[in-house]
Amino acid sequence: MKYPFDLIHLGGETTVTGSCHLILFSGINIMVDCGLPTGHEKSISLSSMPVKPSDINYLFITHAHIDHIGRIPELIDAGFKGEIICAHATKALLQPMLDDGLSFSDRSEKEKQNIHEKIDELVWGFEYNETFSLKKGVTFKLNHAGHILGSCFIRFEFPEKTKGVFSVIFSGDLGNTNTPILPDPDKPDPCDLLILESTYGDRNHQGRSQRTEKLGTILNKALSDNGKVFIPAFALGRTQELIYEIDRLKTSKIIDSSIPVFIDSPLGLEITKIYSRMNEFWDEESADLLKKGDHPLDFKNLYAVENHQHHQKLIEMPGPSIIIAGSGMLTGGRMVSHLEKSLDDPKNDVLFVGFQAKGTPGRTIVEQSRTQDGFARFNGHKIPINARIHILYGFSAHADQAGLLNFVDSMPEKPGSIKLVHGEPAVQNVLKHILEKKDYPVISNE
Repeated sequence: MKYPFDLIHLGGETTVTGSCHLILFSGINIMVDCGLPTGHEKSISLSSMPVKPSDINYLFITHAHIDHIGRIPELIDAGFKGEIICAHATKALLQPMLDDGLSFSDRSEKEKQNIHEKIDELVWGFEYNETFSLKKGVTFKLNHAGHILGSCFIRFEFPEKTKGVFSVIFSGDLGNTNTPILPDPDKPDPCDLLILESTYGDRNHQGRSQRTEKLGTILNKALSDNGKVFIPAFALGRTQELIYEIDRLKTSKIIDSSIPVFIDSPLGLEITKIYSRMNEFWDEESADLLKKGDHPLDFKNLYAVENHQHHQKLIEMPGPSIIIAGSGMLTGGRMVSHLEKSLDDPKNDVLFVGFQAKGTPGRTIVEQSRTQDGFARFNGHKIPINARIHILYGFSAHADQAGLLNFVDSMPEKPGSIKLVHGEPAVQNVLKHILEKKDYPVISNE
């Protein structure tokens, strides 16, 4: 299918992280996401792009996860001076997420502050479900994606001689329906080209009630021997969802309300405060709880671990307890220190609640736990995996296969074509075959 623009995938075409896509249209250069790859996944260098960063007019951000925004400082360093466009909540989350990433860089404090100020100058927040105009007759609209607070999918319209308008939707990362705190994904308008994520295109998650029940079962069993339950979780999205569901479990007396829950993540704590502050973007269920005086992101025996000294004390503290910390794939963060100390203790449990990309320590632990004498390496130390390992993918913020298919099926008309991105090749092939059986035209990545 011929497009009225050039579409170039700079990252995330056949990988789950590092999303970055470029549209070149009649002198206007539009980038959608500028993410950092994780593990073995790679993105092309900015110097290899077909246009200079200084010639990019607009950078659209679908949401504030690092695999969609992590290279923005690098893009600015390379000369980008265009507008950064996103939903209002994403604008609020952008700086804390990038500041956290910059804290691990070798930049001076002055350089970090300079990047912070440039981003603040360039970023603009927009409303959902309204159409806005760019240059050369191009328009865009942001819709709820239901992935994390502020997440959106983007529909562009480009002037085109034959049809008058050519439309393209970038799904970004789509979320599940009936997710705590977040509104469900909007139904998409028709489009000529759908750029569709495919992270879980080969499987279905448990329903929310099933996953909450399973979470309660795992926690009760895991805590019965007074051990610790470690939950590696992304600071943005997953941490807040876990707090919400554990609150429900405690309120319903499914788990012991006296069990302490520790949020051992400075960024996670900051993001949770932003979530609480931006409650106008919550779903109806969460808003109703707040009106009744039951704050869905706070409860008795929920503790914030705000500094390194308290973190060190928590490492040595005996169980029972639930500890939520980053990073979600164990590529860094305070959870690494916890597992380095506690992964070899059979009283402890590790609960993975999200995708583990190839080459990450999280993926290694999942795979090694299935073998005899499995082990992990942290900071050069070989740690036996004696703790029990659990996987609960129902907590993924990504839509599953059924959710992805429902997103496409909910369109008033079939898209002219579908291009799958943001997924491993084998997974994309599974989803591609299912879509083709439903008579959807899917563009091959081969």
